[in-house]
Amino acid sequence: MALIVHKYGGTSMGSTERIKNVAKRVAKWHDAGHQIVVVPSAMSGETNRLIGLAKEIMPQPDPRELDMLASTGEQVSVALLSMALQSIGKQAVSYAGWQVPIKTDSAFTKARIQSIDDVKVRKDLDAGKIVIITGFQGVDDDNNITTLGRGGSDTSAVAVAAALKAAECLIYTDVDGVYTTDPRVVSEARRLKTVTFEEMLELASLGSKVLQIRSVEFAGNYKMPTRVLSSLTDPLMSLEEEANSGTLISFEEDTHMEQAVISGIAFNRDEAKITVLGVPDRPGIAYQILGPISDANVEVDMIIQNQSVEGKTDFSFTVARGEYAKAMDVLNKSVKEHIGAASIIGDAKVSKVSVVGVGMRSHVGIASQMFRTLSEEGINIQLISTSEIKISVLIDEKYMELAVRALHKAFDLEKA
Repeated sequence: MALIVHKYGGTSMGSTERIKNVAKRVAKWHDAGHQIVVVPSAMSGETNRLIGLAKEIMPQPDPRELDMLASTGEQVSVALLSMALQSIGKQAVSYAGWQVPIKTDSAFTKARIQSIDDVKVRKDLDAGKIVIITGFQGVDDDNNITTLGRGGSDTSAVAVAAALKAAECLIYTDVDGVYTTDPRVVSEARRLKTVTFEEMLELASLGSKVLQIRSVEFAGNYKMPTRVLSSLTDPLMSLEEEANSGTLISFEEDTHMEQAVISGIAFNRDEAKITVLGVPDRPGIAYQILGPISDANVEVDMIIQNQSVEGKTDFSFTVARGEYAKAMDVLNKSVKEHIGAASIIGDAKVSKVSVVGVGMRSHVGIASQMFRTLSEEGINIQLISTSEIKISVLIDEKYMELAVRALHKAFDLEKA
């Protein structure tokens, strides 16, 4: 039998009734002879409630104290789940991140895991206990409690699984796997049985909200097989059925069949485009534009520089829509006159649509098919960005859903 790590999100832990269902599911796996470690999130809405309380006291809370406060949500979850397991006759023990300990750096509210001590956990597992560990948090070298930022419980679970050399990490969510695209946009979207880490990393970074990107990076770095599956199914469904449900994120080299050319279509509504017009075409100009943007902690995504005409060029890039006003302010105040740009224009109503698939490496014509499909729908492409396994385009926001549906059909993604 194997060592398995279960992770449950806030929805799965949203009430005492749901926590009891989680306990039944965990007990079923343990009854089958598996060693089980569980990493639950705070109950749904709890972290937001705690942060709201902090901001009522202090509009810009001290990061160390915010972590001290926010970490309590997961402590409630692990204690309640341990009690639920004990109430059905299981030996269970809960630990906060600092008790394991899960060591992190000191970047409060966005800490990164550095190491996990597995001695205490292994001792409990060997004694037949189910071990429950808080997600989302750890402790730094000065024994301060730290949190990993939004979605950090996914990262905690994969990191714990990697440290324990688990056979698999099961991420239970309120969806039943990874789909070819969002089923709310394309009703024919199909659940993928498997997807590679590379594809999942691209999908997560391009707007798919199924998994937090850091957890996918962790899983890929440590070659930890990770499965996304639903916690809303019958907790007493057969173990074999559950163990093969959802979507398994694994390695390209592990699969012996030819990969589908395109695995999925991701999209992100949260985009804004900025263009600096009439920029002198000289060495270092990109840094002079983007340096101040970076200093303002604004993250840049797609970048394109036009061909120089009479020593002048146009420079375009995208930022998150919420950072658009800040970026425009920085450019107008600190960059425009300094570099001698003619003007700065922007558009906060754009969206990014991406096709993703490791099959692109061995198939030609993907880009032309994508561009032809968009052209036939009358959709203008504003920017293009590519990698080895993805092509992203920036388009007018009002055409985003049309583009996703057209591309999903063009690449036959509704077919298994």
